[in-house]
Amino acid sequence: MLNAIVLWNSRYLNAAVTHLRAHPPKDREVLDEDVARLSPLSQRHINLLGRYSFAASQPREGLRPLRDPAARDAEEDLV
Repeated sequence: MLNAIVLWNSRYLNAAVTHLRAHPPKDREVLDEDVARLSPLSQRHINLLGRYSFAASQPREGLRPLRDPAARDAEEDLV
């Protein structure tokens, strides 16, 4: 399970960094020093305790779209 989570998060972190480097924010720079400190395990949706249930579905082509950081996340309201 842990390997699948690390792989999934690594792919999306890579996609996010690639997107930010191609479309840098107006007031920020993507520094290699910051990217070097990213971890695929430091995500709040990871829960390594408990039981998991998966429903099989047809896989999508490619990755899901990245979230817009300016858009409000419903999960943030729960924290």
